[in-house]
Amino acid sequence: MADRLVETESRKLLGRLSAVMAEGGAGQARLDSIVSLIASSMKTEVCSIYLFRDAETLELCATEGLMPEAVHQTRMRLGEGLVGRTARTRQVVNTADAPSEAGFRYMPETGEERYSSFCGVPIQRLGEPLGVLVVQSRDARQFTPDEIYALEVVAMVLAEMTELGAFVDTGAALSARHQQAVMFRGASGQEGAAEGRVWLHEPRVVVTNPIADDPVAERARLRAAVDELRITVDEMLSGATSVNADQVQVLETYRMFANSRSWMRRMEEDIESGLSAEAAVEKEQSLARSRMNRSGDHYMRERLSDLDDLSNRLLRILTGQGRDTGADMPDDPVLVARNIGPGELLEYGKKLRGIVLEEGSVGSHAAIVARAWAIPLVIHAKNITQEALNGDVILVDGDQGAVHLRPEETVKTAFRDKIAMQARALERYASIRDMKATALCGTTVSLHMNAGLMADLPSLKGSGAEGVGLFRTELQFLIRNKMPKRAELSKLYARVMDSADGRRVAFRTLDIGSDKVLSYMKPNDEPNPAMGWRAVRVGLDKPGVLRMQLQALIRAANGRPLAVMFPFIALPAEFHAARAEFDKAMERERILGHPVPETVEVGAMLETPSLAYAPDSFFQAVDFLSVGGNDLKQFFFAADRENERVRRRYDTLDVSFLGFLDHILGRAERADTPISFCGEDAGRPMEALCLAALGFRMLSMRPASVGPVKHLIRHCNLKALRGVIDEARGSGAASVRPAVTKWLTSQGWLM
Repeated sequence: MADRLVETESRKLLGRLSAVMAEGGAGQARLDSIVSLIASSMKTEVCSIYLFRDAETLELCATEGLMPEAVHQTRMRLGEGLVGRTARTRQVVNTADAPSEAGFRYMPETGEERYSSFCGVPIQRLGEPLGVLVVQSRDARQFTPDEIYALEVVAMVLAEMTELGAFVDTGAALSARHQQAVMFRGASGQEGAAEGRVWLHEPRVVVTNPIADDPVAERARLRAAVDELRITVDEMLSGATSVNADQVQVLETYRMFANSRSWMRRMEEDIESGLSAEAAVEKEQSLARSRMNRSGDHYMRERLSDLDDLSNRLLRILTGQGRDTGADMPDDPVLVARNIGPGELLEYGKKLRGIVLEEGSVGSHAAIVARAWAIPLVIHAKNITQEALNGDVILVDGDQGAVHLRPEETVKTAFRDKIAMQARALERYASIRDMKATALCGTTVSLHMNAGLMADLPSLKGSGAEGVGLFRTELQFLIRNKMPKRAELSKLYARVMDSADGRRVAFRTLDIGSDKVLSYMKPNDEPNPAMGWRAVRVGLDKPGVLRMQLQALIRAANGRPLAVMFPFIALPAEFHAARAEFDKAMERERILGHPVPETVEVGAMLETPSLAYAPDSFFQAVDFLSVGGNDLKQFFFAADRENERVRRRYDTLDVSFLGFLDHILGRAERADTPISFCGEDAGRPMEALCLAALGFRMLSMRPASVGPVKHLIRHCNLKALRGVIDEARGSGAASVRPAVTKWLTSQGWLM
C-alpha cells in the first residue's frame, strides 16, 4: 500500500511537471518551477538541479531553499563534493549527515550548512551524465528507497527534457544540446583527413513523450511491443544455422532478457510511477549502461551490452523509429557508429569520406577495410554517437586520432588547408606513378600493396604498386554468415589474378582468430587471443578448411604462377605441415586432370620472434618470407598493438628492433631466400626508407602509401642513410629516429 501511495504521488508530480512544460517560457523559468514542485512534493526544504556546463564542471542551475544568488555562480569539478561524487560515480548518494561525509564541500554562498540530510540522484540519459538532482532537509534522516525511486523517475524525465531542449537559456550550462562545437580524442585506425557530414549507422531514438497519464494504456503498449520483440528474437533464432554458434549464443541471451520477468516488472513499475512506455524502457537502459560502465567483469559487460542492444530494438518498436528514417544520405557521408562489422561496412561502399567508431581496434575488420579504401578512421571516440546528429558537419583527422564535430570556422579553415596540402602531394606522386622506386645510390626497392577485396584491385595500377604483397583472404570469410564454398572462392581468386593483369599476388591463407572471429564458428574464449588459437594453428587443427582454400587457389591460378604464404608460423614444423597440405592439394588436382600452376611459390609470414632463430633448413625450405611487422613488433616489445597505452611507446626505429630485423635479413640472405616487409611501418615514409636502407628490397603497404614512399626513396641515398643508421646504433642511442630526422632535414626532405 505504501508503494502504491509513493507511485501515485510520483505520478501526480509528473503530471504537474508536464503542466509546467506545457506552459512554455524560458528554460530558467521552467527549472525554477520544477525545483519548487519537487521540494513541495518530497516535503524537503531544498531541491537543486546541477547541470554540466562542460565535461568536467557542474553548475547550480536552479534551487529552492539555497541562496538564490548562488544560481549560475556555484560550480564544482566532477568528483568534487557530494554532488560531484554523484555525477562521477553515476550512483545515488544518500546520507543523514552530509557535513560529516568524506569529500563534503562547504559552499558558504549557498547556505547549505544548515541542512543535514542529502540525497543526490544522477540525471543521465543512456549512460551519458547530464547533471545531478539534489534534495536536502534539516532533519538528520536518510531518504527511503521509495523516495529515491521517485527521484530517479523524475531525474529520468529531466534527462529527456534536457535532451529535447526544454531548459535552453543563456549560459553554458543551459545552452542548446547538439549545437556546440565538440572535439573527441580517440585513436588512429587509418591515417588521412576528411571533411563531411555525419551519417549515423543507428540513428538516435528520440522519446518525445516521457510522461503519460494512463498507466493501463502504457502497460498494454509495452506488453504488445515486448511480445513483438520476443517473436522477432524467436524467428531470428529459428533462422540461425547450427554452425552459427556465436550468433545463436547472442540470440539466446536476447531471448533470456526478452523473457525476463524482473526486467518487465521494473518497466511496469516505472510506468505506474508516471512514465510512458518508451521512457520506462530508456530508464532501465540508462541504469544498465551505468552498471556496464562500472563493471570490471568482461562477461557482465557483454551481457549488459546485449541488454542495451535489445532495449534499442524495443524502443524502435514502441516509437516506430527504425534505422531507415527516410533521410537521404549526404553526398559527403562520414559514418558514425558504436562499432560495425565488415559486411555492413562494405554495404556503404567507397562513398564514405571517413569513419568514426566509439569502439573498434587497429586490427579490426573495419580498420582493415578502411585501410584498403584509404578512408580516414578514428576509433575509441567515446560517446560520439550520443552527441552527433545526422547532417552535422564533421572533420576526421585520422593522423592524430581526433574528430571535430560542428567545428568553428577557424578550425574548418585550418583543416581544409591540411586537406589541400595532402591533395597537392598526391598530384606530385601521380607524376611518378609508373617510375621505379630507385634511390640516388642506384638501389631499387619493389613496392607492393596490401589488399583483401576486389574493390582494392583498381588501386593496383593507380597507386604505382608493382604487385600485391599481401592479399588477405579472410575478409571473404568474415563478410558472410556461413562458410563460403570452394567454387565461390576459386572464382573470386581468379578475378583477383585477372585484375592483377600478370602482376604477382601473394595470397595469405586464412588468418582468423585474435580480433578476427567468424560468426559461424564457435567462439574460443581465450585470455590472450592474439597469442592463442589463430591463423595457421586453426588451419592445421581444421585441415578441411585449409585444404578447401588451397584447392580454390590452385584452381583459380588455372596454369598461371601462384604465390601462397601461411600466416603466424612459430615453428618450422608448422610450415612443413602446411606445405604438405599444399603438396597434397596439388597432387589431387593433377590426378583429377585439372591444370596446375605454371610456377609455385610457397612462403611463410615471419611474425613471431621464435621463427627468426629457426634452423638454416627452414630458411632454405621456404620459397620466400614476408615479415609481418605489426605482429612481430608487438611480440618483440611485449606490447599489445590494440592497447593505446603501450603500443605507441615502442618505436620501430628502436636500435634493438632494427638489430633484430638485421639478424632476420642476414639469415634470409645466407639462405638466398627472398624476403619482404609487410605492415603499417612499410607505408610510413621515414620507416620505409630505413627498412630499405637496412636491406629490405620489397615493401608491401596500403595503396595510398605507395606514392609517398616511392617519392622519398627516389630522392634519397640509401647507402648514405645506412651509414647514418649504423653510426646512431654504434653511438649507444636508443633509437635512430633523431639521427635520421636530422639527416633528412639536412637533405631538405623534412622541414
